Formats: sequence, C-alpha cells, structure tokens
Amino acid sequence: MKKNSIIIPHYNGKKMLFRCIKSIKESSKILNEIIVVDNASSDDSISYIEQEFPDVKIIKSSVNLGYAGGCNLGAKKASSEYLIFLNNDTIVENGWDQGLILGLKDTNVASVQPKIKNLSKKNHFDYAGASGGFIDVFCYPFCRGRIFNTVEEDEGQYDSKENIFWASGAGFATKRDIFFKAGMFDTKLFAHMEEIDYHWRCQMMGYKIIVCPESVIFHEGGGTLSYESYKKTYLNHRNSMILFLTNHNLIKCLYLLFPRFFLQLVSIIRDFLLIKPGHAIAQIASLISLLFNIPYLINKRKKNKLIKLSDANINGIYNRSIVIDYFIFNTKEFSKLNPLDLRAD
Repeated sequence: MKKNSIIIPHYNGKKMLFRCIKSIKESSKILNEIIVVDNASSDDSISYIEQEFPDVKIIKSSVNLGYAGGCNLGAKKASSEYLIFLNNDTIVENGWDQGLILGLKDTNVASVQPKIKNLSKKNHFDYAGASGGFIDVFCYPFCRGRIFNTVEEDEGQYDSKENIFWASGAGFATKRDIFFKAGMFDTKLFAHMEEIDYHWRCQMMGYKIIVCPESVIFHEGGGTLSYESYKKTYLNHRNSMILFLTNHNLIKCLYLLFPRFFLQLVSIIRDFLLIKPGHAIAQIASLISLLFNIPYLINKRKKNKLIKLSDANINGIYNRSIVIDYFIFNTKEFSKLNPLDLRAD
C-alpha cells in the first residue's frame, strides 16, 4: 500500500493541473497515490490528464462539490493512512513530502503544513497559508508571513517548526483516521475557511497542528476563483461568521457578538467607500444567509460539543483583534505581534 494519498480537487485548468501533477512526480521522495477529484469541469482537462498520467486515479463528480466536498470524496476513495490535500494551482519543491509525513509520526499531531510561497514572486510568502495560520478572537485569519494584504518576503524569519492554529488548504497533510473522526470538511462551507474549521475541531479533540517550513510548495492563488470574485468575498465573510458562531464556547460567542458585527459593518462601509459595491453587497448577503441557516448553526454547535475534550487547549487564537492592530496600530508583520496574545484558549 502506498504511504500517502495526494488529493487534488479540480475545476477546469488543463495546464495548471498538468503542471501540478508533473511537479509531484518529479519532486516527491515517497511513493504517492495521486487522486484528482473533478468537480464537473467544462474543459478537456481530465481527458488530457488521463492520457498523460494513466496511473493517476480520477474521480468524476457530476456536480461542483467545491473544495470541501471534492476533498471529502477523494478522502473516501483514498487507500493510504496519510492524506495530503493539495490545490491544483500549486507546484512542489524537491522532497516536499518527507517533512510533512515525518511530522505526522507524532501521535499528538493531526496535520502538518509546509511553507507556502508565491509562485509568481518566489521570494515571498503566499497569501494562502504562508508559514502557518492563526486566527483572532473574531475569526479573522492571518499567517506567519501574511496579515491581510501585507505579504512578507521570506528571509528565513519563520523557518522554525511551530504549533499553529490552522494548516492551509492550499497544501497540508493529515491523518486519515482523524479526518473521519473529526467529521471531514464541512460541505456547507463549500470553499474557503473549511480547513480552519477542520483544524479547530482537531484541536477540540486534543490534537496539535504544526508547520514544517523545510517542506516547501509554491501556490499561484486565484487559479480557480479569482481574488476579485464576489463569490469569494461572500464565502469568506459568511464562513468566518459560521466559524465564529459555532466553534467558540457560548459565553465567549455572546460576549464578542456585538463587536464582531460592528467590525463587519465597518468592512461593508469600507468597501462602499472604496467604490466596491459588489463586494459590499456580497458581505451583506453573507450576513442575511445566516438567518436562513439557523438550524444548521445549532446542529453544528451540538456536533462540536460532542467531540470537544473537556481539557482540550485551543492554541493559536490571537487574544486581540487583528483588524484593529493592523488598520489602527499599523502592525503589518506577524513578528511584531505579542506572542503572549497567541496563548492557549
């Protein structure tokens, strides 16, 4: 049996997918099972891959399941004990898989993220994950190497192996048994922040999430859904609110609810002032959608309560507002944050 199953959710982009698989085959040190989950692509990318890489396992979905559903489908078909989820707009560096799998040998570790650098600016971190993800108390994510739109140059400042809060969906390794015990990715989220939600649950179960910067991948970003997409804005803001409302303990959720909505309002006004009405409306739509999903939110909280260990520490939640620190106090780099504010919850 092969040691790892690499699962690549895919929707269109023949050249992009070919480039990704080619780099895996050229740069991996471990025998991998490669699974491509096609989310009802409208181009000829799958027939092309079948011809070029006949050993790649293709799973075809008749509908677009998104990142979450596509990865779940691939995980169900995987035959290995370790799963590596990888975006189709990535390429990997030589030996990228060794550090990830070595990190998973620790029984206390659920997932391992590589250092993720930008494919176009290879000396910079990538927006999606950088060198490990964190989140603030209001569920705004940021990374070692990227806070909001400020992406740092990689000068080795985040090369230490550390506990993190979340590993990026652009590329991370996890244990198959934990993935299923945690309930897999929440398909309601469709795409964006589903990996944060998953790793929050892993921590509820008592596991650690770590980054292994000696393992490196490069990410193009926006290959499937453009950064300017209104749908991306909608999903990011809706999913952030879902995580806030369902993963925090009830007392903290109620305590922080008003300031969280205030920050959302400021974000909506900001988009209007920047003449981005489409993005502002997408944010408003994301809030309205929550009203139609109250039963789902209640049920998700109940499920989380069932898996949470009473003594589980949640590491990597920033005990301040990263929004205020970034926009008001001009804290643009992760290294400038007070590490005491990233203590266990």
